[in-house]
Amino acid sequence: MTLNPGEMTTEEKLKAMEMLWDDICRSAPDFSSPSWHEHVLKERELRLRDGKDKFIDWDQAKKDIRDSIS
Repeated sequence: MTLNPGEMTTEEKLKAMEMLWDDICRSAPDFSSPSWHEHVLKERELRLRDGKDKFIDWDQAKKDIRDSIS
C-alpha cells in the first residue's frame, strides 16, 4: 500500500496514524521507550498533582486537535 499524504485529508491522515500506532503497539511488545520519557512523565505527574494540568476525554482531545488544524 502506498500513502500519498499530499492527497489525503487531515482526517484521513489522523486515521492512518492511529492505525499505524495501534499496529506498532500490537506487533512490537518489546519496544522500549526512550530514556527521556521517564522525565516527561514525572513532570506531567507533578503538574497534575499541583493542579496545573488536568485530564480530558480522548475523543474530546482528538476533536480539539482536528478543530485547531482545520
